Amino acid sequence: TQGPERNYCCDMECDILDSLEQLGYDGPLLDEQALLAAAGGGCSSPEYVALFRWLTSRLKLLCPLEENLISGPVPHEDDTDSLKLEMSGSLKELHCPYHNLVSRILNGGELKATDHLKLQVFLSSELQAAQIVRNRRVTESQRKEGPTCRELLSICATLDIPEPREADTAALFSQIQDRVSKILQDLPGGSVGKPVLKKPLDSKQWEKLRSINAALSSEYECRRRMLIKRLDVTVQSFGWSDRAKVRVDSMARVYQPRRHSLKPQSTVDTSRLLAAREDVCNVVKTSSGSSREKTACAVNKVLMGAVPDRGGRPSEIAAPPPEMPPWQKRQDGGDWGYRGGWSQGGHGNYGGHGRHGG
Repeated sequence: TQGPERNYCCDMECDILDSLEQLGYDGPLLDEQALLAAAGGGCSSPEYVALFRWLTSRLKLLCPLEENLISGPVPHEDDTDSLKLEMSGSLKELHCPYHNLVSRILNGGELKATDHLKLQVFLSSELQAAQIVRNRRVTESQRKEGPTCRELLSICATLDIPEPREADTAALFSQIQDRVSKILQDLPGGSVGKPVLKKPLDSKQWEKLRSINAALSSEYECRRRMLIKRLDVTVQSFGWSDRAKVRVDSMARVYQPRRHSLKPQSTVDTSRLLAAREDVCNVVKTSSGSSREKTACAVNKVLMGAVPDRGGRPSEIAAPPPEMPPWQKRQDGGDWGYRGGWSQGGHGNYGGHGRHGG
């Protein structure tokens, strides 16, 4: 019977190790031999008790559990009663299907290494299931809330306002306004400038403002897509040399994360207008003295020598010659087009007609 039992034990060890890695456990029991030794020690093994506590503590964050594992392993067997009581209480609250093992833990019965591994499989699978349920709830709530509700919840979290339990939007905005006014009063003078938009807008003006922003965003997206494409082509050209061909992977690891962070869509909306202060209208030139104090460097003092004239001035470019001669209407009295024109004009004459005529 040791052969099948050993295989069953190995299967449980593999399942536990895989589950612990997926759950983010980084303790000492990620090794197969260490896990088996800790399971053999049971409640007297500090590593086993620490793993039991780690799993139950994370389950408590996801489930409304009352039991806590506070006690730890002690050298004397008689002093482990409180630890066994807490472990059996946690397993009962989680409705562990191994009732015989739970009762044996409570009554001080002896458990094999496979029994302790079964309990670890149960706890790790319960934690995985709790995480899946939590993620589904979060996804469903976000789908139901929508972007507007998420923005309101973010504002409440930033201003330390309790989340609204009811759909009283007017009261919520009153709380937000009161909290912002109080925060502004506590700030030193001049910390927040005067707003650019000083007059309220009606519904038609807001709609017109949204259409203007949509047109500007579309133009901005077109320009940004062009710049990102030029960036991709430029970086791609760096890999054409023989030295760069052997470093394509390292270049991609550096470039791709930064490239994926560049989005062509604009993030500017009407809320930026409401948040804009008067200082946004002050445009400081990059060549001004205050700006050059932080941007001046030794490269600016390097003077370029004589360079060839590359041209490109539109006023000096002549129009290209026509690729085809202009079309002309057939003249009356001609001898079938080209022959008549050539014989009359004396431009060569077929077969020496001029000599015979002379």
